[in-house]
Amino acid sequence: MQKEMIGKEALYSRPTVKGVQCGICPHECNLADGQCGLCRSRVNRSGVLYSEAYAHPCALHVDPVEKKPLLHFYPGCRCLSVASTGCNFACLNCQNWEISQAGPSEVRSIELPPEKLIAKCVASRCPAIAYTYTEPVTFYEYMYDSAQLAHEAGIRNILVSAGYINDEPLRRLCSVLDAANIDLKSFSDEIYQKISHGHLQPILNTLKVMKEAGIWLEVTNLLIPTVNDDFRMIHDMCQWLVNNGFADTPLHFSRFFPMYRMKNVPATPVETLVTAHDIAIAEGMHFVYIGNANELEGENTFCPNCGKLLVRRDGYNLLENHITDGKCSYCDVPIAGRWSH
Repeated sequence: MQKEMIGKEALYSRPTVKGVQCGICPHECNLADGQCGLCRSRVNRSGVLYSEAYAHPCALHVDPVEKKPLLHFYPGCRCLSVASTGCNFACLNCQNWEISQAGPSEVRSIELPPEKLIAKCVASRCPAIAYTYTEPVTFYEYMYDSAQLAHEAGIRNILVSAGYINDEPLRRLCSVLDAANIDLKSFSDEIYQKISHGHLQPILNTLKVMKEAGIWLEVTNLLIPTVNDDFRMIHDMCQWLVNNGFADTPLHFSRFFPMYRMKNVPATPVETLVTAHDIAIAEGMHFVYIGNANELEGENTFCPNCGKLLVRRDGYNLLENHITDGKCSYCDVPIAGRWSH
């Protein structure tokens, strides 16, 4: 028996002949009465769009900020990570498909309004809160209301997202964000359509808007064999990043493991990750990391000027930090990031 979800009236909608159209993301679902959007979390009730995921998180954990991954944003910072169900993508390789590809009534959740969420963050002694695990755009109202209260309490807000969001709600959200990791799934619109059921250009727009807003930004690119591991495409992606002012933006190449509807695809070879890393450096990216491959020690930070090891990590653990007042301790060159708590 499914539980009844009440939720909250959604932002960014307009009436249509069919019923109501959601304006939160580029899908712009046009919904008849009783119909849910592609994200499964937004529903038309008698001509009014509701966010059923509002104040009903299905996941709540304390994580190190490095897990997001954010490696240049207050290293060692603990953050309260929160998620509600739903996603506006349908990635064949989704690692959280049990909650991202489900609606609020289909997954166990707790009732936790924004003020109680922030109180829990304070009680957990977390100086940051991360909206993560699924796709926070689909629980936009819950995230936005919580983020406002978080700032009032001196808590930083982190978004972990695929970045598939329309311009107006994005700019509104940027006013309450401090940092974000955006999943740039590939540099091909064709692959976006085939693997995720979306498009590339809105994500590129998200990156530009966030950079313009002064949000600390890091980018993740999951390399999937035979899908988006073409070295020419990786070259083009890195070239676009450098040409658009993202040379100092940390880029994380992440290793793929067989998952969900792509269990027949092999794990990413280590050699592919190393080559992608070298391409990015050659193209002018200053901080390039390799994730999900512990044997490579690919998450250490090096000075782009003198080449010295600045931050040494073991998984999510911080072992050494030679950044002082935001600068390399060896050559005094500024290191892009947010370093001082």
